[in-house]
Amino acid sequence: MKNVIFLLSLLIISACSSIRVYSDFDRNIDFSQYQTFAYFKPEIDKVSISDLDKRRILKALDTQMSIKGLSKSETPDLLIGFTTQSKEKIYVNSWNSWGWGWGFSPWFWGAPNYNTVSSQTEGTLYINLIDATTKQLVWQGKGRGGIQENTKNRDERIALFVKEIVADYPPVADR
Repeated sequence: MKNVIFLLSLLIISACSSIRVYSDFDRNIDFSQYQTFAYFKPEIDKVSISDLDKRRILKALDTQMSIKGLSKSETPDLLIGFTTQSKEKIYVNSWNSWGWGWGFSPWFWGAPNYNTVSSQTEGTLYINLIDATTKQLVWQGKGRGGIQENTKNRDERIALFVKEIVADYPPVADR
């Protein structure tokens, strides 16, 4: 029984911490032409998150773009911007003192019920790659997952978000 509870707990924790990633791109673009990048400051300035988190995202983007062979430049091929959204998710768990679900109770009013309420902020990070010449969006990645205000490993969590999102860049056209 303890093993079952442990496995359920592990499954719930891992489900809450997963990052769901999606990307979209212009299939008419040859992404091998892009070798340099710079940040699209007007878009980044509008993002309503702390400057600390903005710097964490920018640092993670620097790392990931470097791994992908792109370098920063004053005359870039790509402009990188990002936006965020967040929403609070509320979880209500109910159970009675006789275990999960319905059960027999010697009292006609039934077994006492217990409820717990918890919440988690689910955030979405959009990373936008814009052709510097045409000013057209050519690739967008989106990552959605939980992140808490008091996370001690916030740097690592944000770096993981960025890494997972840009994993699909450069895109493969036959997907």
